[in-house]
Amino acid sequence: MNLNILWFILIGVLFTGYFVLEGFDFGVGMSIPFLGHTDEERRIVINSIGPFWDANEVWFLTAGGAMFAAFPNWYATFFSGFYLALFLLLIALIGRGVGFEFRSKINDARWRKVWDSVIFVGSLLPPLLVGVAFSDFMRGMPIDANMNYMGGFFGLLSPYSVLGGISLVLLSLAHGSLFLSLRTTGSMQDRARQLGVRTGAIATIALFIFLIASAFSTSMFQRGIFSPGYLALLGGIILVSTPFLLKAKKDGWAFAITAITLFCSTATVFLTLFPNVMISSINHAFNLTIYNAASNAYSLHVMTIVALTLVPIVLIYQGWSYWVFRRRIKPTDHLDY
Repeated sequence: MNLNILWFILIGVLFTGYFVLEGFDFGVGMSIPFLGHTDEERRIVINSIGPFWDANEVWFLTAGGAMFAAFPNWYATFFSGFYLALFLLLIALIGRGVGFEFRSKINDARWRKVWDSVIFVGSLLPPLLVGVAFSDFMRGMPIDANMNYMGGFFGLLSPYSVLGGISLVLLSLAHGSLFLSLRTTGSMQDRARQLGVRTGAIATIALFIFLIASAFSTSMFQRGIFSPGYLALLGGIILVSTPFLLKAKKDGWAFAITAITLFCSTATVFLTLFPNVMISSINHAFNLTIYNAASNAYSLHVMTIVALTLVPIVLIYQGWSYWVFRRRIKPTDHLDY
């Protein structure tokens, strides 16, 4: 394995970690209108991810930084082609973070309602936009011989890519509902389970429709028995078990299932792309690969040393924070948000 392949795998791992961890954050934020019937309930929902949401976002920032350092041509084409979409993503993430911190600064119902809406939109847009982007990666984009994106913003919004974005939104909502069933008690926990059953069923249908569309729009199923699409198909099949696990009150197993499905779905994207990082719909000779989009060997070597030194520390710290804040949120607790 050379360093180009290693860094492609590391970036894939970072994005996978982002979807699995930040996925339930986004799902919790989107669940506020469905589960937060009172201000106290909305505060319980938000406080369930209070200790985690900002650390989970680091996975996305690190993935972007690794992309910039390891594959600068990929970064340049991606960020120039998706400039407006990434700007909307940035605004959504900023508004969401500000909403968490500001909503309880003033004890006014209208003030909190505004910030709750900001948190909802800020939780919905990122998985939608990133799902669209990753679907475009697999389907192909108009990239010329100079690695320039030749389309406009609306050229990114095909029925296939929008379906991919919607599927990721639904998976995140189901994932977040199951996280709430693990973090809450009483009626809130029961309603989180019910929401998980409904959203899990809809997400399963959306995922299978997306896989069918992928069979015609991408190379996901064009490598015989080694086709990466079968990994996503496995994720969809096990997702069917979620409602049964929730009815049996096996919340931890149900949450693990949605996490595995998100893992399988993200891994499928990168396995479908490899050895490309972006596919040109103009001419496959213009594809960006892990070789023509990469930094020089010395840069990759130095980055590898830094990553192998610091990443384990970050993982240990984040695992420790999850362990410390593992207790369920109760109405009698002090609620910060």
